[in-house]
Formats: sequence, C-alpha cells, structure tokens
Amino acid sequence: MSSDLPTDGSDRADPGEGAPVGDRVELTPPGEVARAALNRAKAAAAARGIRPGQQPRQRSPIEPIRGAPGKDGRDPRLVADTLAALLRDRGWIQEVSVGGVIGRWRDVVGDQVADHCTPETFEDHVLTVRTDSTSWATNLKMLAPQLLRRLADDVGEDVVREVRVLGPAGPGFKRGPRSVPGRGPRDTFG
Repeated sequence: MSSDLPTDGSDRADPGEGAPVGDRVELTPPGEVARAALNRAKAAAAARGIRPGQQPRQRSPIEPIRGAPGKDGRDPRLVADTLAALLRDRGWIQEVSVGGVIGRWRDVVGDQVADHCTPETFEDHVLTVRTDSTSWATNLKMLAPQLLRRLADDVGEDVVREVRVLGPAGPGFKRGPRSVPGRGPRDTFG
C-alpha cells in the first residue's frame, strides 16, 4: 500500500491531483492584479486625453457647453433658415425675389394692368411681359419707368434693369384647319 506522505522525511504533502489549483500553480496575488488593472486603465485614459483624479479642463467661452440650453451646432435648423442659406450660397436670391413678384403680379402692378398683361420670363435682368392687345403693349411701354421703380422698391435696386413688352402673339400658319403644305402665306403679286 502506498502512502501520500513524502518519503524524504518532510512533513509536507506533495500537491497532487487532489490539491487546490492555487497550490499547484503560482498565481499572482489579488492585490497585484488589481494594481495592474488600475495602471492599464490609467494608461488607456491618458492615451485618450483623460486625466483621472484631476479637475476637468475649463472650456473656453467660445466653446459651447454640450447639453446646455441655447443654440448648438448639433441642433436641428428651421427649414426657413436652411433655405435662406441655400439661396444665399447658390446666388439665387434675385431670381427668387423676382419669382415672388411674378407670383404677386396683381398686387405689384394693380388690377387693371394685371387684367391685360402677364409676366413671361426673367433672364439677365430683363423682365419680359406679354400683353393681350397692341394698345396695352403701347400703354405698358410708356409705363415701363414707373414699373421699374415699383420693382426696384419690391425686389431691390438693379435686379430688374429692363422691362421688355411684347404684344399679343399672332396666329401661327404652321398648324390648323387652314394650313396647306408649302411655303405658307406670301405675297401673291409676282
């Protein structure tokens, strides 16, 4: 029968299979494990710029405090502010203001003039207006300086530089029930 006692005469038992793991392997003491984990956490925090145990750095007056009331760069913006910035950045302010005048044409020129003429286009500071008769075209050409003054008051100086007045569009001879193939209406005297 064999005994678990050492044969060399010492009183200690040989750590064998039945002995606790701590007796069989050398483990780091718990105090040193905790100290090593703390040192690793401090090194990681220092790498990120965080200094544990110290007061947080004071923010400059320019830098807003996150989460504080008031405007912040991360706050949502109003649609009107976003559109205003878009129009300003793209240089569309003049075209949009003239478009607003075209939309409010009756208020700008009055009911009587608006009944007989309509704005057609605005390109290169020239507003083109079409009238329903040649007499109104002549009348509006004489009123062009007053119309330019009203437009300057409404949309700004030097946005609309010229008002081009067109008379009524005549009938076309290209299509319709009385069109014939060929050159179309010409002088019959030959």
